[in-house]
Parts: sequence; structure tokens; C-alpha cells
Amino acid sequence: MVAEIVHWIDGARDEGSGSARQEVFNPATGEVTGSLHLADGDDLQRVVGVARRAADSWGEVSLSKRMGVLFAFRELVKRHTDELAALVTAEHGKVLSDAAGEVARGLEVVEFACSMPQSGKGEYSDQVSTGIDVLSFRQPLGVVAGITPFNFPVMVPLWMAPVAIATGNAFILKPSERDPSASLLIAELWRQAGLPDGVFQVLHGGKETVDGLLTHELVDGVSFVGSTPIAKYVHATATEHGKRVQALGGAKNHAVIMPDADLDLAADHLSAAAFGSAGERCMAISVAVAVGEAADALVEKVSARARDIRVGDGTQASSEMGPVITAAARQRVHRIIGEAEQAGAAVVVDGRDLVVAGRQDGFFIGPSVIDGVRESMSAYEEEIFGPVLAVVRVQSLQEAIQVINANPYGNGTAIFTGSGSAARTFQRQVSVGMVGINVPIPVPAAQHSFGGWKDSLFGEHHIYGPDGLRFYTRGKVITQRWPHENDESHASMNFPSSGD
Repeated sequence: MVAEIVHWIDGARDEGSGSARQEVFNPATGEVTGSLHLADGDDLQRVVGVARRAADSWGEVSLSKRMGVLFAFRELVKRHTDELAALVTAEHGKVLSDAAGEVARGLEVVEFACSMPQSGKGEYSDQVSTGIDVLSFRQPLGVVAGITPFNFPVMVPLWMAPVAIATGNAFILKPSERDPSASLLIAELWRQAGLPDGVFQVLHGGKETVDGLLTHELVDGVSFVGSTPIAKYVHATATEHGKRVQALGGAKNHAVIMPDADLDLAADHLSAAAFGSAGERCMAISVAVAVGEAADALVEKVSARARDIRVGDGTQASSEMGPVITAAARQRVHRIIGEAEQAGAAVVVDGRDLVVAGRQDGFFIGPSVIDGVRESMSAYEEEIFGPVLAVVRVQSLQEAIQVINANPYGNGTAIFTGSGSAARTFQRQVSVGMVGINVPIPVPAAQHSFGGWKDSLFGEHHIYGPDGLRFYTRGKVITQRWPHENDESHASMNFPSSGD
């Protein structure tokens, strides 16, 4: 059966007034499983209007009541982890354990949002001048939108919405059209947690809907995660229309493997970081920079692990890696591997011919390892977003740092080494926003913030954590005096100072 996937507007499922539909697929079988309702202009106007009214009231709700909703939501998400994971696997394809893992990482941000009475409190300076005190606090932006990618249909919305809602905003989620169903369960859990209608809404759509959110006069801020070209467009368009914007773009994450590294540990973590979720992670390691004599042994070890990975339907307990999201994504990975081979690279492990028994129509491709990749190859230049590890060989740590710093992306990177000196040199000199030391996917804990440098981030604010709090709020500073009845005013034509 093909499910009807609708919007969530003003506290309820809503078919909307738009007539356009888009098919949703199960990547493991290639079958159409859903018919997604796409918004039209009238739907957009209605959703933004509802959000505006909800923001005006929700922003005045006490912190105590807001935190009651957040704590209840946290428990509901945890209780429904398996159900959320099943929805993700059915439309994205990642294995169930990986889908449950993304729910868990999203929950960490919900828990950070529950700390808002402490992390969001203001400051007070007593007696800055005679009888004058200064205090500061932060207020919500109002209506904020989140435009999220297909690769983490639960985690990325939970990186945005809980912080936005905890700080008093109304949030409009525009999820990916490829795996939208989890967003509706999230909306239902917000309702069950006691969130007032209209504070969290889900609006499905394509470019027209995105453009409407970027330009609508009642939308105050936009959070985006996706490819770099679209991140640039989102940032430029929304900024031009006076909105606060954080736009996280693409990545080409490198891991440097030094000769003194534990190569078995490095190979284990590289294979997990490169091939987990079929490489469809913005923090996936797609380039291994092998230094000196580490190269031959590393390629041998990581290739052996790649060949042993069990690829299959994500619902099967035996599967370690599922399919890529679409047939077009699979074709793109095939093309890039072929171009690298034609350009002289060695395809040590080739996943192009993989066939999963009983799932011949699924969008599967096996893990691939390409050795001798040069920076001019598409396997190096493009964000593959597939299960491909490119190996670049260099002779020194400084050469490895130069390779990474010359890349236009600066999302995440890692180094595997037994040397504290090498690790410290690397973490200080590399031009990347998130760095792992013997940690291949350095996604920060929720009390920190997630964000890259260069073409991986547009806008000054990173996502979640302290930067998330600052993004969804505006600071206000109050300078106050409460004079006694007989005090002299001491008014002056000079510019006031705090010297008195």
C-alpha cells in the first residue's frame, strides 16, 4: 500500500490545498511506499500565519512551563526510538541500529534544551555608576524555519527545533521530500508532550516552498543543512530579505593516518566512518591521507574490512550497511569510481557489481576503496555521499595539512597518531571546524556546537549548543536607575559615563 504523507499544520495532520504529489521510495526494494503532499502558496501563507500567532503567545510562556514540555518530549522520543528508527530505515535505507543511533544523538540536544533555565539566563552588573545597574537577557526571534536533509531525518530536526522551542520561538520544519514520515511522528510527540498548537509545524515541498520561507516577511530566521551550492543560495536569499541565517553546506572530510598510529584501530574506525550509513553523512570520512610508510599497510587493512562488510536491507539484523537513497545516487557513485579508474587510480575494492539477493531492485552499492587518488580527480573534488574511501598518499604531516587546508570544505577532519606533538600541531594548524584525535567522526557533544569552516558553513552561528541558543535569540541590555524621592538628577549635556 502507498501511504498518504501529509503536512502537520496547527496541531494536526493536514492534506493542504496543494495538488502536487511526489513519490517516496523504499531504497532497499526500489518500491514506491508513499505519496507526499507538496505545499502550494496558500499552504505556506497559512502555516506562517499560524506560526506567527503561536510565537507571540509561546514566547510569553514561563520557562518552567516550557521546560515541562521539553522534558515530556524527551521521554516520548526515547520511548518511541524504535518506531522512529523504523520510519527512517523504511525511507532512507540505513540499518536499524544506525537509525536508532541518530535518534540518540538528537536526544542529546533535547537534553541540552532542557537546561535552558541555566544556559539561557542573563547577566547583571550592580552599581556600574552611582545608583545605576545594567542587566542583559535574550528574547526569541519569533518564527524560525528549519530546512533539513535526507540523511538524518530525525537527528537534524532535533538539532534545531528543541533549542528554538525552548527559547520561545515557533518552528516550521521543511524536511526532505525523500524521507518525510519521521517528521510527522516527531510532530505528534510534540503534541503529546503538551506543546501548544502551531509552535511546531511540518510543511512539505520543493524549491517553491523553500523560497517562500526564505523570503516571507513574517519568518525571522532560517536554519539549513544540505549541499554547499544550496547553502550559499539559502544564505544569500534569506539574508537579503533581512533574516538571520545559519546554512551548513557540504564536506570532504579527511583523516590523516600517521606511521606511528595503531593501524588496526585506524582501519576499524576508517571503515566505519567511510561506509557507515552508506557514506551518506556530512561527517563521513571520504579521504584517507596516508603518511609515508603507513600507506601500504593501511590500504591492505581497510580494504580487508571493506570486503567483510555485510550489505543488505536495513531491516535485517545481519546487515551492517544499507542502500544509498536513490537510483540516481547509485549511478553517481558508479560514475565517480569509473572516472577515478580511468584517470589512473587503483580500485582496490570495487562495490559497483554488488547484488543483494532478494533485493535486486534496491539501490545498493558495496563499499569501495580507491588508492592513489589525486586532487584533480572527481573522486577527490566531489562530495561523493556514497560508500567510497579515497586514499591520498603524502610524505609528511605538513604535506597532509597542506592538502586539507587547500580543500574548499572545512567541516570535519581527524588524525590517527600516537604522538601528542603531532596531534597538537594538527589541531592548531588545520583549517577545519571540527577535529578528531583518534576519533574519526568528531561530532561535538550537545553542550558544544556543530559547524565547519570555509564552504561548509555560511553565517556566523554553528548549530545547537551555545551557538544554537544565540542563533534563536536576540540580546537586550537594560541600563536602569531608580532614584530616591529627593535625589538630584545630575543631568548633563556631556555624553554620560560611568565615572560617577
